[in-house]
Amino acid sequence: MNEQGQDFREVLLKTNEEFHQLHTQHHELEDRLHELTEKHYLSEPEQIEETTLKKRKLKLKDRMEFILQQHRQTQAMS
Repeated sequence: MNEQGQDFREVLLKTNEEFHQLHTQHHELEDRLHELTEKHYLSEPEQIEETTLKKRKLKLKDRMEFILQQHRQTQAMS
């Protein structure tokens, strides 16, 4: 990620409540996925949970990227 993109993310984390909440949720899902990947064997419910978490995490990331893109466009117009 380039420096300007990181700057936009930092600004949004401080100023945009939705972006901040999405970031927090994304981090929590990442932590849980890490716990699951540390296991040598996943039960069937854990496998389903892993798949579900990955999908949720991707949706959060997509929404964060959409907000970031809107912020970039707004800044470019200013």
